[in-house]
Amino acid sequence: MFVRGTTPALKPILVALAGLALMIGTITAAQAQPTEESRQSSSQIEALARSLGLSPADAEQLLTVQVKLSGLAVDLEAKLGADSSAGSWIDSATGKLVVAVTDAKSAEQVRASGAEARTVKHSRADLSEQRAKLDEFARSKGAGKAQSWGTDVKSNSLLIRTVEGAQDKATKAFLAKAKDLGVEVKVEQVEGTVEPAADLYGGQQVEMTGGYLCSAGFNAETSSGDPIMLTAGHCAADEPTFSRDGVVIGATRAFSFPENDYASVDVSSAWTQPGAVDKYDGSYVELTGPGLGAVGSAVCKSGRTTSWTCGEIASHDETVNYGNGDIVSGLTQHTACLEQGDSGGSNVSGTVAQGLTSGGMLYDQGGALVCGEKVGQPNVGYFQPVEEALEANDATLVTG
Repeated sequence: MFVRGTTPALKPILVALAGLALMIGTITAAQAQPTEESRQSSSQIEALARSLGLSPADAEQLLTVQVKLSGLAVDLEAKLGADSSAGSWIDSATGKLVVAVTDAKSAEQVRASGAEARTVKHSRADLSEQRAKLDEFARSKGAGKAQSWGTDVKSNSLLIRTVEGAQDKATKAFLAKAKDLGVEVKVEQVEGTVEPAADLYGGQQVEMTGGYLCSAGFNAETSSGDPIMLTAGHCAADEPTFSRDGVVIGATRAFSFPENDYASVDVSSAWTQPGAVDKYDGSYVELTGPGLGAVGSAVCKSGRTTSWTCGEIASHDETVNYGNGDIVSGLTQHTACLEQGDSGGSNVSGTVAQGLTSGGMLYDQGGALVCGEKVGQPNVGYFQPVEEALEANDATLVTG
């Protein structure tokens, strides 16, 4: 069954099981219980501290507050609707959440939540409609040397970035079209040019709104030509937006969990999609197509927590109970090490894409959940066969 947003969010591992885990293990979705470290990694905190000249403790506190304010912003904008709100931002001077609104009633609602209201002329719907007109113009007639355009929530306008000094015909036509729109348009000249941020390889870390971490699975393309990334369904159960290294990949397109465990994510033009998987040694496996290996055949897994690990396929069509009513069928069991954060990652046999990491048997080791081999136990992992995910999305695998 392929569903959009009807599945409960990921459930945490029961604390009562943790004390027994060393002896009997706990089957868990590989990303099911986000720890504080996974929510706010030490490297992220250190980078923020350096950037803002703060102590690590102050940076961590700031990040915690901003996560809460971001949640409030999403909630408020959803309640107000696109016709009454016009975006929100965290004021760097005051640290408060500011929400742009178009009427007094909405402003009262914002202030009642503890946020600051800013009354503006154009709603989010107005600005989105005008931006869509620019998108359509750019796709049909070109945008010249305009590098990017979108809503500037702070000024309640559309902001266009163009290469400094651009005087070509296409750029002029695009800017002329923009100035004929029914909203204020600002033009910012820049010296650089926009380039793809990076290649998006299978197995690499991806971040979701809400602070959770998972791994990319495989790149694919729908029958209508839309680029998508496949990952685990439980990673997308809250329908987050996915990013990598601070650059947005895209929003959740659809997911199926817990009956299955796969999801698709829209991929923005900032990313290229190689048909390859990261081996975490500086090299990549170029894929030749999807398939499902025989029981006993070798399989390797790529994921952000345990990197590149290998084992063999133990069985197919397994049903796994992750607890709290989350029962997933049709999974393949294997013996490669996997841990929390590896969810959604790539499973390959040779150059054949096998599946998306779902979960596995994990054991408590000093408060951390680890795979079996680290505590003298067998590795038990599961992946969602990728062919089912491709079929559900009417998509084909991107190959090398």
